[in-house]
Amino acid sequence: QLQLVESGGGLVQPGGSLRLSCSTSGFILDNYVIGWFRQAPGKEREGVSCINSRGRSTVQRHSVKDRFSISRDSAKGTVYLQMNSLKPGDTARYFCAASQRGSWYLCDYRDFDVWGQGTLVTVSS
Repeated sequence: QLQLVESGGGLVQPGGSLRLSCSTSGFILDNYVIGWFRQAPGKEREGVSCINSRGRSTVQRHSVKDRFSISRDSAKGTVYLQMNSLKPGDTARYFCAASQRGSWYLCDYRDFDVWGQGTLVTVSS
């Protein structure tokens, strides 16, 4: 019933841009904190950016500040991650996740219990 589906990943050159989408269904988006997380091979999952239920507050990890931005369209039930100035270190599988009562500010994956399948982002020349 409650589903998240990511799309928009792919291969991009360093310095390029991608826009990831997280389509939601089975719940009212405005009632949930949504986060983008990523995991590279051999590395721990980490929070990239989170947005609160009203879409008025966001947080990004230090390494992506001024490059990535998160937004949500409640009418469409979709959350976006705009990624600019991509670096090879951004290569990872990107997941979106939802939390009804988690902290958007902490943006900790352990607070999120509904996950999409992920979309792969590869940054390489």
